Amino acid sequence: MLTHDEEMQVIEQILAGDKDAFEILVEDQKKVVFTLALRMLGNEEDAYDISQEAFLKAYTNLPGFRGDCKFSSWLYKLTTNLCLDFIRKRNRHKTVPLVYEDEDGDSEYLEIPDETFSPETQTEQKQLRESVRSGLDQLPEQQREILVLREIGGLRYDEISQQLNIEEGTVKSRIFRARKKLCEILLKDGNISSELPSKQMERGGR
Repeated sequence: MLTHDEEMQVIEQILAGDKDAFEILVEDQKKVVFTLALRMLGNEEDAYDISQEAFLKAYTNLPGFRGDCKFSSWLYKLTTNLCLDFIRKRNRHKTVPLVYEDEDGDSEYLEIPDETFSPETQTEQKQLRESVRSGLDQLPEQQREILVLREIGGLRYDEISQQLNIEEGTVKSRIFRARKKLCEILLKDGNISSELPSKQMERGGR
């Protein structure tokens, strides 16, 4: 996987007129982007289409990329947003799990209900999805990236370790803090019950 500096060098080449250099970024990230889209959409054909759209949109908007985060992080967020837009248009409501896992490895789950045909429930699901999306946007870049890779992209700890060039123990620690922070944001905004996750939050703080 390319480092931030290597990504920026490639981007400089592209902006200088070497359009073919964009293929370097595609080859570096296409597997992760497809996995992320497939995890969210559950359909290989849709995931392929969204992956292609994500890279096309990234290329088109590359002149506006400021480089204050990794290109890969920017690309993951772009892909996630495209998937969420696709899901809304297709009215395909999927369960969004929030995992509370303490440092001993014990896990419990808070899940957004799966699809129903009630207009009221669909509205609630849409609002909660938007809340989760907003909560992710409020996380620090490092926490948002690792949580998207794990919870939405479905990558294993060792895969995330390789992707981010950090130790697997560091991956677990960052994911734990990111999950806790996201839950705190959702609790603060009143988007999940303060009673439901209280037990897990107490355990996670040990």
